[in-house]
Amino acid sequence: MNRMERKLPDAAGKRIGVLDLQGDVCEHLDHLTRLNVAAGPVKQAKDFEGLAGLILPGGESTCLARLLRAFEIDEIIIRKFRGGMKLWGTCAGAILLAKSLVGEAPHLGLIDIEVERNGFGSQLDSFACMASIPKVSPMPIPLTFIRAPKIVHVGKGVEVLLEMGDFIAAAESADVLVTVFHPELTPSLAFHRYFAAKCGLSTAEGEIVATDWDRTSWMKFARINAGESGPCPLGDVAGAGRSR
Repeated sequence: MNRMERKLPDAAGKRIGVLDLQGDVCEHLDHLTRLNVAAGPVKQAKDFEGLAGLILPGGESTCLARLLRAFEIDEIIIRKFRGGMKLWGTCAGAILLAKSLVGEAPHLGLIDIEVERNGFGSQLDSFACMASIPKVSPMPIPLTFIRAPKIVHVGKGVEVLLEMGDFIAAAESADVLVTVFHPELTPSLAFHRYFAAKCGLSTAEGEIVATDWDRTSWMKFARINAGESGPCPLGDVAGAGRSR
């Protein structure tokens, strides 16, 4: 199969999961439901059933890597990926998916990129900006970098979506998308719509900016509102939309 030939998702793949071990889980679920995409948290083997795609969210990559190994989820991700499931890693998720890491051993190694952890320095060096990414959106996209890594090299079969100065901020292969910033922490739905299309899923028509979004929108998926244990106890949340 040609490197850029896309593997077809499993026939039952109608949902997008968000890896629910640590990190920005609820924020991604909020964006997906605004697009009317069936979505849910993924913690164990049974949660992978029927997934067209999986988001590995931002968080702490060392913690996430240890949890992936401890619960043997890394093996499931690799197996499902080989069966056609698409992947998107944001920030720490991009670190987990990289084939090479500067100064340390890689984790899942499912996209041919090299990543430098904490590429900008400490948490105090976090920043936000706007960028034009024509393949993803016809209008500039807000970007949020939080103790972000840098993609410093891409291999064969990987397309650069956004290059900024001396680093690459977004890239993709036929089956994997990586961003070193956090689209889920902005009102823009552009990257979530782009990933849904990569998974072969349709999304709701409308603006690519959620005008009613704010920094607390994700809380409708959190246990403080749901009254249940666990960070995102709702299961599949398609159709939850914007109701509060």
